[in-house]
Amino acid sequence: MKLSQRILNIEESKTTGLMDLVQQMQASGTEVISFNAGEPDFNSPEPILQATIEALKAGKTKYSAVPGLPALRKAIAEKVQKENGIAAEAANILIANGSKQILYNVFQAICNPGDEVIIPSPYWVTFPEIVKLAGGTPVFVDTQDHQLDLEKIEAAITPKTCAILVNSPNNPTGAVFSEASLRAVGQLALKHEIYVVSDEAYAGLTYDGAKHLSLAALDPAFAPWVITTQSFSKDYCMTGFRVGFLVADKALVKAINNLHSHLTGNVCTFAQFGAIAALEMDPQIMLQMQETFQRRLDIAYPLCTEIFDCVKPQGAFYLFPNVEKYLGERFADDDALAEYLLKEAHVAVVPGSSFGAPGHLRISFSTSEENIRKGFERIKKALVG
Repeated sequence: MKLSQRILNIEESKTTGLMDLVQQMQASGTEVISFNAGEPDFNSPEPILQATIEALKAGKTKYSAVPGLPALRKAIAEKVQKENGIAAEAANILIANGSKQILYNVFQAICNPGDEVIIPSPYWVTFPEIVKLAGGTPVFVDTQDHQLDLEKIEAAITPKTCAILVNSPNNPTGAVFSEASLRAVGQLALKHEIYVVSDEAYAGLTYDGAKHLSLAALDPAFAPWVITTQSFSKDYCMTGFRVGFLVADKALVKAINNLHSHLTGNVCTFAQFGAIAALEMDPQIMLQMQETFQRRLDIAYPLCTEIFDCVKPQGAFYLFPNVEKYLGERFADDDALAEYLLKEAHVAVVPGSSFGAPGHLRISFSTSEENIRKGFERIKKALVG
Protein backbone atom coordinates (compact mmCIF):
# COMPACT_ATOMS: atom_id res chain seq x y z
CA MET A 1 0.00 0.00 0.00
CA LYS A 2 1.32 3.42 -0.96
CA LEU A 3 0.34 6.54 0.96
CA SER A 4 1.19 10.20 0.52
CA GLN A 5 3.82 11.72 2.77
CA ARG A 6 1.14 14.24 3.77
CA ILE A 7 -0.96 11.48 5.36
CA LEU A 8 2.04 9.72 6.89
CA ASN A 9 3.02 12.95 8.65
CA ILE A 10 -0.20 13.27 10.67
CA GLU A 11 -1.48 11.34 13.68
CA GLU A 12 -4.96 10.12 14.55
CA SER A 13 -6.80 12.29 17.06
CA LYS A 14 -6.02 10.63 20.39
CA THR A 15 -9.24 11.93 21.95
CA THR A 16 -11.27 10.28 19.18
CA GLY A 17 -9.37 7.00 19.52
CA LEU A 18 -9.92 6.93 23.28
CA MET A 19 -13.65 7.50 22.85
CA ASP A 20 -13.79 4.39 20.62
CA LEU A 21 -12.13 2.29 23.34
CA VAL A 22 -14.47 3.61 26.04
CA GLN A 23 -17.51 2.83 23.91
CA GLN A 24 -16.22 -0.72 23.34
CA MET A 25 -15.85 -1.25 27.10
CA GLN A 26 -19.32 0.15 27.75
CA ALA A 27 -20.80 -2.07 25.04
CA SER A 28 -19.30 -5.11 26.78
CA GLY A 29 -21.11 -4.19 30.00
CA THR A 30 -18.34 -2.31 31.85
CA GLU A 31 -19.50 0.83 33.65
CA VAL A 32 -17.01 3.49 32.59
CA ILE A 33 -17.23 7.03 33.89
CA SER A 34 -16.33 9.27 30.97
CA PHE A 35 -14.11 12.14 32.08
CA ASN A 36 -12.75 12.20 28.53
CA ALA A 37 -15.77 13.73 26.79
CA GLY A 38 -15.19 16.81 24.68
CA GLU A 39 -18.85 17.74 24.38
CA PRO A 40 -21.74 18.82 26.61
CA ASP A 41 -23.79 15.93 27.96
CA PHE A 42 -27.07 17.80 27.37
CA ASN A 43 -29.33 17.18 24.40
CA SER A 44 -29.71 19.97 21.85
CA PRO A 45 -32.38 22.41 23.11
CA GLU A 46 -35.93 21.82 21.92
CA PRO A 47 -36.22 24.99 19.75
CA ILE A 48 -33.19 23.82 17.76
CA LEU A 49 -34.61 20.33 17.29
CA GLN A 50 -38.01 21.63 16.26
CA ALA A 51 -36.57 24.07 13.71
CA THR A 52 -34.45 21.29 12.21
CA ILE A 53 -37.43 18.93 11.98
CA GLU A 54 -39.58 21.64 10.41
CA ALA A 55 -36.84 22.38 7.87
CA LEU A 56 -36.74 18.69 6.92
CA LYS A 57 -40.50 18.53 6.55
CA ALA A 58 -40.45 21.71 4.44
CA GLY A 59 -38.01 20.11 2.01
CA LYS A 60 -34.92 22.06 3.06
CA THR A 61 -32.77 19.16 1.89
CA LYS A 62 -31.25 20.62 -1.27
CA TYR A 63 -27.95 22.35 -1.91
CA SER A 64 -27.73 25.83 -0.44
CA ALA A 65 -25.28 28.73 -0.75
CA VAL A 66 -21.69 27.53 -0.33
CA PRO A 67 -20.67 30.05 2.37
CA GLY A 68 -23.89 29.41 4.30
CA LEU A 69 -27.53 30.42 4.27
CA PRO A 70 -27.75 34.22 3.91
CA ALA A 71 -30.11 34.39 6.90
CA LEU A 72 -27.68 32.45 9.08
CA ARG A 73 -24.66 34.53 8.04
CA LYS A 74 -26.62 37.70 8.81
CA ALA A 75 -27.70 36.34 12.20
CA ILE A 76 -24.12 35.33 13.06
CA ALA A 77 -22.85 38.80 12.11
CA GLU A 78 -25.41 40.30 14.49
CA LYS A 79 -24.46 37.80 17.21
CA VAL A 80 -20.73 38.52 17.11
CA GLN A 81 -21.35 42.26 17.10
CA LYS A 82 -23.68 42.06 20.09
CA GLU A 83 -21.98 39.37 22.15
CA ASN A 84 -18.33 39.71 21.16
CA GLY A 85 -18.03 43.28 19.93
CA ILE A 86 -16.67 42.25 16.52
CA ALA A 87 -17.69 44.58 13.70
CA ALA A 88 -19.11 42.26 11.04
CA GLU A 89 -21.68 41.82 8.31
CA ALA A 90 -22.75 38.76 6.38
CA ALA A 91 -19.83 39.07 3.93
CA ASN A 92 -17.41 38.59 6.85
CA ILE A 93 -18.92 35.20 7.75
CA LEU A 94 -18.39 31.72 6.32
CA ILE A 95 -20.11 28.55 7.59
CA ALA A 96 -18.33 25.18 7.52
CA ASN A 97 -18.54 21.73 9.09
CA GLY A 98 -17.52 22.58 12.63
CA SER A 99 -14.37 24.26 13.93
CA LYS A 100 -12.18 21.51 12.50
CA GLN A 101 -13.07 22.27 8.91
CA ILE A 102 -12.98 26.02 9.54
CA LEU A 103 -9.42 25.72 10.83
CA TYR A 104 -8.43 23.38 8.01
CA ASN A 105 -9.76 25.88 5.47
CA VAL A 106 -8.01 28.79 7.18
CA PHE A 107 -4.54 27.25 7.18
CA GLN A 108 -4.92 26.00 3.63
CA ALA A 109 -5.62 29.61 2.71
CA ILE A 110 -2.83 31.39 4.66
CA CYS A 111 0.02 28.82 4.81
CA ASN A 112 2.69 28.24 2.18
CA PRO A 113 5.04 25.24 2.42
CA GLY A 114 7.57 25.87 5.16
CA ASP A 115 5.59 28.64 6.85
CA GLU A 116 5.52 28.54 10.63
CA VAL A 117 2.52 28.80 12.96
CA ILE A 118 3.13 29.60 16.63
CA ILE A 119 0.95 27.46 18.93
CA PRO A 120 0.96 28.01 22.71
CA SER A 121 1.15 24.74 24.63
CA PRO A 122 -0.94 22.96 25.92
CA TYR A 123 -2.97 22.93 22.72
CA TRP A 124 -5.98 21.17 21.21
CA VAL A 125 -4.82 17.94 19.56
CA THR A 126 -5.95 18.98 16.06
CA PHE A 127 -4.01 22.26 15.85
CA PRO A 128 -0.59 20.90 14.82
CA GLU A 129 -2.03 18.32 12.44
CA ILE A 130 -4.08 20.93 10.56
CA VAL A 131 -0.99 23.12 10.20
CA LYS A 132 1.05 20.18 8.89
CA LEU A 133 -1.68 19.32 6.37
CA ALA A 134 -1.28 22.83 4.98
CA GLY A 135 2.46 22.31 4.54
CA GLY A 136 3.23 24.47 7.55
CA THR A 137 5.41 23.85 10.59
CA PRO A 138 3.93 24.05 14.10
CA VAL A 139 6.15 25.99 16.52
CA PHE A 140 5.19 25.27 20.12
CA VAL A 141 5.62 27.86 22.86
CA ASP A 142 5.11 27.08 26.55
CA THR A 143 2.56 28.94 28.62
CA GLN A 144 2.99 30.00 32.26
CA ASP A 145 0.31 28.62 34.60
CA HIS A 146 -1.71 28.10 31.39
CA GLN A 147 -1.55 31.82 30.50
CA LEU A 148 0.21 33.22 27.43
CA ASP A 149 3.93 33.98 27.75
CA LEU A 150 4.30 36.98 25.45
CA GLU A 151 8.09 37.08 25.62
CA LYS A 152 8.32 33.50 24.40
CA ILE A 153 5.76 34.11 21.66
CA GLU A 154 7.65 37.13 20.36
CA ALA A 155 10.97 35.28 20.54
CA ALA A 156 9.48 32.50 18.40
CA ILE A 157 8.55 34.85 15.54
CA THR A 158 10.77 34.46 12.46
CA PRO A 159 10.55 35.61 8.83
CA LYS A 160 8.73 32.31 8.17
CA THR A 161 5.97 32.96 10.73
CA CYS A 162 2.56 33.39 9.09
CA ALA A 163 0.28 33.13 12.13
CA ILE A 164 -0.15 32.83 15.88
CA LEU A 165 -2.93 30.49 17.02
CA VAL A 166 -4.67 31.39 20.28
CA ASN A 167 -7.48 29.42 21.91
CA SER A 168 -9.50 31.04 24.70
CA PRO A 169 -11.31 29.64 26.63
CA ASN A 170 -8.70 26.98 26.22
CA ASN A 171 -8.95 23.29 25.49
CA PRO A 172 -7.46 21.46 27.42
CA THR A 173 -6.69 23.83 30.34
CA GLY A 174 -9.87 25.90 30.67
CA ALA A 175 -7.73 29.06 30.80
CA VAL A 176 -9.29 32.37 29.73
CA PHE A 177 -6.64 34.73 28.40
CA SER A 178 -6.50 38.27 29.76
CA GLU A 179 -7.24 41.42 27.80
CA ALA A 180 -3.65 42.57 28.24
CA SER A 181 -2.30 39.31 26.78
CA LEU A 182 -4.68 39.36 23.82
CA ARG A 183 -3.86 43.01 23.08
CA ALA A 184 -0.17 42.17 23.15
CA VAL A 185 -0.73 39.36 20.63
CA GLY A 186 -2.65 41.78 18.42
CA GLN A 187 0.22 44.26 18.57
CA LEU A 188 2.64 41.50 17.52
CA ALA A 189 0.39 40.74 14.55
CA LEU A 190 0.45 44.38 13.47
CA LYS A 191 4.18 44.74 14.01
CA HIS A 192 5.12 41.65 12.02
CA GLU A 193 2.13 41.61 9.62
CA ILE A 194 1.10 38.10 10.54
CA TYR A 195 -2.33 36.60 11.20
CA VAL A 196 -3.80 35.67 14.55
CA VAL A 197 -6.19 32.74 14.37
CA SER A 198 -8.45 33.04 17.41
CA ASP A 199 -10.27 29.79 18.21
CA GLU A 200 -13.23 30.71 20.43
CA ALA A 201 -15.20 27.47 20.37
CA TYR A 202 -15.96 27.74 24.12
CA ALA A 203 -16.81 31.45 24.09
CA GLY A 204 -20.09 30.96 25.96
CA LEU A 205 -18.67 28.88 28.82
CA THR A 206 -16.86 30.93 31.48
CA TYR A 207 -16.99 30.77 35.29
CA ASP A 208 -16.44 32.69 38.51
CA GLY A 209 -16.95 36.06 36.82
CA ALA A 210 -14.34 35.49 34.10
CA LYS A 211 -15.20 37.15 30.79
CA HIS A 212 -14.40 35.87 27.34
CA LEU A 213 -12.89 38.52 25.06
CA SER A 214 -12.58 38.36 21.29
CA LEU A 215 -9.22 39.67 20.12
CA ALA A 216 -10.75 41.11 16.93
CA ALA A 217 -12.94 43.41 19.03
CA LEU A 218 -10.15 44.95 21.10
CA ASP A 219 -8.83 47.36 18.45
CA PRO A 220 -10.13 48.16 14.94
CA ALA A 221 -6.54 47.96 13.71
CA PHE A 222 -6.42 44.26 14.64
CA ALA A 223 -9.43 43.24 12.56
CA PRO A 224 -7.70 42.71 9.16
CA TRP A 225 -5.18 40.40 10.80
CA VAL A 226 -7.51 38.41 13.08
CA ILE A 227 -9.41 35.32 11.93
CA THR A 228 -12.02 34.40 14.52
CA THR A 229 -13.45 30.88 14.60
CA GLN A 230 -16.47 29.87 16.64
CA SER A 231 -18.88 26.95 16.70
CA PHE A 232 -22.42 25.98 17.61
CA SER A 233 -21.08 22.70 19.02
CA LYS A 234 -20.25 23.56 22.62
CA ASP A 235 -22.28 26.69 23.45
CA TYR A 236 -25.51 25.31 21.97
CA CYS A 237 -25.00 21.53 22.48
CA MET A 238 -24.97 20.90 18.71
CA THR A 239 -21.82 18.81 18.30
CA GLY A 240 -23.42 16.39 15.83
CA PHE A 241 -24.86 19.17 13.68
CA ARG A 242 -21.34 20.14 12.51
CA VAL A 243 -21.91 23.88 12.16
CA GLY A 244 -18.94 26.17 12.72
CA PHE A 245 -18.09 29.57 11.35
CA LEU A 246 -15.31 32.08 10.82
CA VAL A 247 -15.31 35.85 11.00
CA ALA A 248 -12.64 37.52 8.90
CA ASP A 249 -11.80 40.18 6.34
CA LYS A 250 -14.16 39.98 3.35
CA ALA A 251 -11.38 39.29 0.84
CA LEU A 252 -10.07 36.41 2.98
CA VAL A 253 -13.59 34.99 3.39
CA LYS A 254 -14.00 35.05 -0.39
CA ALA A 255 -10.69 33.23 -0.90
CA ILE A 256 -11.57 30.59 1.69
CA ASN A 257 -15.00 30.19 0.10
CA ASN A 258 -13.30 29.26 -3.19
CA LEU A 259 -11.60 26.36 -1.40
CA HIS A 260 -14.75 25.48 0.53
CA SER A 261 -16.72 25.20 -2.71
CA HIS A 262 -14.48 22.32 -3.83
CA LEU A 263 -14.21 20.54 -0.46
CA THR A 264 -17.79 20.11 0.68
CA GLY A 265 -19.96 22.87 -0.72
CA ASN A 266 -22.61 23.96 1.75
CA VAL A 267 -22.98 22.67 5.28
CA CYS A 268 -26.01 20.38 5.82
CA THR A 269 -28.90 22.64 4.86
CA PHE A 270 -31.43 21.67 7.51
CA ALA A 271 -28.76 21.80 10.23
CA GLN A 272 -28.29 25.47 9.35
CA PHE A 273 -31.96 26.12 10.11
CA GLY A 274 -31.32 24.59 13.52
CA ALA A 275 -28.42 27.03 13.95
CA ILE A 276 -30.68 29.97 13.10
CA ALA A 277 -33.10 28.80 15.79
CA ALA A 278 -30.21 28.59 18.27
CA LEU A 279 -29.49 32.27 17.76
CA GLU A 280 -33.17 33.20 18.09
CA MET A 281 -34.09 31.17 21.19
CA ASP A 282 -34.32 32.48 24.75
CA PRO A 283 -30.74 33.05 26.04
CA GLN A 284 -31.91 31.75 29.43
CA ILE A 285 -31.81 28.22 28.00
CA MET A 286 -28.04 28.30 27.54
CA LEU A 287 -27.51 30.34 30.71
CA GLN A 288 -28.98 27.43 32.65
CA MET A 289 -26.43 25.10 31.05
CA GLN A 290 -23.62 27.45 32.02
CA GLU A 291 -24.91 27.56 35.61
CA THR A 292 -24.98 23.76 35.65
CA PHE A 293 -21.34 23.65 34.56
CA GLN A 294 -20.46 26.19 37.27
CA ARG A 295 -21.97 23.88 39.91
CA ARG A 296 -20.08 20.93 38.46
CA LEU A 297 -16.81 22.87 38.53
CA ASP A 298 -17.45 23.81 42.15
CA ILE A 299 -17.74 20.09 42.94
CA ALA A 300 -15.00 18.75 40.67
CA TYR A 301 -12.19 21.19 41.41
CA PRO A 302 -11.95 20.57 45.18
CA LEU A 303 -12.14 16.80 44.62
CA CYS A 304 -9.40 17.05 42.01
CA THR A 305 -7.08 19.03 44.29
CA GLU A 306 -7.35 16.30 46.94
CA ILE A 307 -5.44 14.08 44.51
CA PHE A 308 -3.54 16.32 42.07
CA ASP A 309 -2.04 19.79 41.74
CA CYS A 310 -4.34 21.83 39.51
CA VAL A 311 -4.80 25.41 38.28
CA LYS A 312 -8.49 26.29 38.51
CA PRO A 313 -10.04 26.70 35.04
CA GLN A 314 -12.05 29.80 34.13
CA GLY A 315 -13.79 28.40 31.06
CA ALA A 316 -14.65 25.39 28.87
CA PHE A 317 -15.39 22.24 30.95
CA TYR A 318 -11.98 20.74 31.66
CA LEU A 319 -9.58 20.36 34.56
CA PHE A 320 -5.93 19.92 33.58
CA PRO A 321 -4.06 18.73 36.67
CA ASN A 322 -0.35 18.11 36.96
CA VAL A 323 0.18 14.41 37.79
CA GLU A 324 3.99 14.28 37.82
CA LYS A 325 4.11 13.20 41.47
CA TYR A 326 2.60 9.86 40.42
CA LEU A 327 5.06 9.31 37.57
CA GLY A 328 8.50 7.73 37.66
CA GLU A 329 8.62 4.58 39.77
CA ARG A 330 4.86 3.96 39.69
CA PHE A 331 3.87 4.96 36.16
CA ALA A 332 6.22 5.57 33.25
CA ASP A 333 4.24 8.52 31.93
CA ASP A 334 0.80 10.11 31.78
CA ASP A 335 -0.27 7.66 29.05
CA ALA A 336 0.42 4.75 31.40
CA LEU A 337 -1.45 6.49 34.21
CA ALA A 338 -4.49 7.15 31.99
CA GLU A 339 -4.48 3.50 30.88
CA TYR A 340 -4.31 2.35 34.50
CA LEU A 341 -7.24 4.54 35.53
CA LEU A 342 -9.32 3.22 32.63
CA LYS A 343 -8.56 -0.46 33.29
CA GLU A 344 -8.46 -0.45 37.10
CA ALA A 345 -10.78 2.39 38.12
CA HIS A 346 -12.98 2.35 35.00
CA VAL A 347 -12.57 6.11 34.64
CA ALA A 348 -11.64 7.52 31.23
CA VAL A 349 -9.33 10.56 31.17
CA VAL A 350 -7.08 11.89 28.41
CA PRO A 351 -3.28 11.98 28.88
CA GLY A 352 -1.76 15.44 28.73
CA SER A 353 0.85 14.30 26.22
CA SER A 354 -1.97 14.33 23.65
CA PHE A 355 -2.05 18.10 24.12
CA GLY A 356 1.70 18.69 24.13
CA ALA A 357 1.85 18.70 27.95
CA PRO A 358 3.29 15.45 29.34
CA GLY A 359 2.75 14.95 33.04
CA HIS A 360 -0.86 16.13 32.98
CA LEU A 361 -4.35 14.68 32.51
CA ARG A 362 -7.39 16.29 30.93
CA ILE A 363 -10.48 15.63 33.03
CA SER A 364 -13.84 16.73 31.66
CA PHE A 365 -16.58 17.68 34.11
CA SER A 366 -19.20 17.44 31.37
CA THR A 367 -21.10 14.75 33.22
CA SER A 368 -23.53 14.50 36.11
CA GLU A 369 -22.68 15.58 39.64
CA GLU A 370 -23.13 11.96 40.73
CA ASN A 371 -20.60 10.77 38.14
CA ILE A 372 -18.15 13.51 39.12
CA ARG A 373 -18.20 12.41 42.76
CA LYS A 374 -18.07 8.72 41.87
CA GLY A 375 -15.29 9.19 39.32
CA PHE A 376 -12.99 11.10 41.65
CA GLU A 377 -13.71 8.60 44.42
CA ARG A 378 -12.54 5.81 42.10
CA ILE A 379 -9.45 7.75 41.05
CA LYS A 380 -8.55 8.53 44.66
CA LYS A 381 -8.99 4.90 45.69
CA ALA A 382 -6.85 3.70 42.78
CA LEU A 383 -4.02 6.16 43.42
CA VAL A 384 -4.11 7.01 47.13
CA GLY A 385 -5.95 4.05 48.63
